[in-house]
Amino acid sequence: MQYISTRGGSEPLSYCEALLEGLATDGGLAVPETLPTIDVDLLERWRALTYPQLATEVLALFATDIPRADLARMTHAAYAGFPEAVVPLRRLDDELTLVGLSEGPTLAFKDMAMQFLGEVVEYALEQRGAVMNVLGATSGDTGSAAEHALRGKERISVFMLSPQGRMSPFQRAQMFSIDDPRVHNVAIDGVFDDCQNLVKELAGDLGFKRAHFLGAVNSINLARITAQIVYYVWAWLRATDGGIVEVSVTVPSGNFGNILSGFYARQMGVPLRRLVLAANENNVLDEFFRSGVYRPRSAAETVATSSPSMDISKASNLERFIFELVDRDPERVVGAWRDLDAQGYIDFTAERERFAEEFGIVSGTSTHADRVGTIRAVYERSGDVIDPHTADGVRVARDHVEPGVTMLVLETAKPEKFAETIREAIGVDLAYTPELREMLDAPQHVVDLPDDAEALRAFIAQRALH
Repeated sequence: MQYISTRGGSEPLSYCEALLEGLATDGGLAVPETLPTIDVDLLERWRALTYPQLATEVLALFATDIPRADLARMTHAAYAGFPEAVVPLRRLDDELTLVGLSEGPTLAFKDMAMQFLGEVVEYALEQRGAVMNVLGATSGDTGSAAEHALRGKERISVFMLSPQGRMSPFQRAQMFSIDDPRVHNVAIDGVFDDCQNLVKELAGDLGFKRAHFLGAVNSINLARITAQIVYYVWAWLRATDGGIVEVSVTVPSGNFGNILSGFYARQMGVPLRRLVLAANENNVLDEFFRSGVYRPRSAAETVATSSPSMDISKASNLERFIFELVDRDPERVVGAWRDLDAQGYIDFTAERERFAEEFGIVSGTSTHADRVGTIRAVYERSGDVIDPHTADGVRVARDHVEPGVTMLVLETAKPEKFAETIREAIGVDLAYTPELREMLDAPQHVVDLPDDAEALRAFIAQRALH
């Protein structure tokens, strides 16, 4: 299988080439030349597989340049540290079932793709005798998941940008407590979108990118998107008994990466009725799917919330959805982003009816009061404690429950990562293991930089792996 750019200006690449390239040379994002298909007979043959085995089967549809034995070795290594089920499903109440995606080393769903990404990037670099300096941006969980997956890899160093003061204390500790000469935490004076813009600017500077072997692990990296497709297939298999049975899935979303994987799974043939996008107060995506107008907000308009990993107003992965919306016409994608630069918004109101009818996507917004109230209600009803992002999902999911259709909610993280909000909601101080307490108390390693591309270039140039 080959991968092309959403903007049509790059040569087709193999899976490994696309994952090492990150942002395409024309500024677009890598997408499959054609999406593979999954029919019900194939799903049934997969029903008895373990999670690593299923990951091998699904990823083999995309990573056609990797021998099956190598792929199987990597998927088993990626999920070896997880509990046996890897992704457990648990019934929350009569309406909702949680899909447990936070069983990995950093207690967040990002581990599901990042653990595989660490394996496959190392493999691709070894095949080429190359090195990579990973440049990423995080609003909370991507950074720690990437650093834990990539630290200690001989051919990889990490430069992870995060917004100063915008993450929870636990999220900061997970990243900044890592003491590794090849892991560089950089706190940018700005919001997540500023960090993301810096990553894109340097990735678009092809001379600097080539000279310093820059790569990406944000959700713009196609390998992460494909690895996340696996748990949509797994969740459907665990939630059904056989036959063509549709389920719906609610996804807390900020950068549109997680729900994009569900969108691809649905396009491939997994029987998903609705993909419900749950936004927080930075609800640009909810506005888009309700109105058809995509209008990103400025850094000043992006508010700090109690679900900080979703404090994003420019959703990078939306471009991949737009590519499908305009029938894979790269000229229309380029035109749309030209409009965005010129007028500050893109108008797709003429296509709005297609969002739900053709693609199954609906959306909603959850506020601080909503998520605190939802955490409290879930705890009082079932004794379960959910994190604020998952609470956003639960809150919005209830507006889209349909009779006879199972509603799954993708769990985002363990509640321990957001102790202050949990305390506000239910008056409980969550207990930490000795290992987590040691991490929270450990010295932190971080460098503060201004929102300035030249300052970042200089920092990377001095420390990059060559």
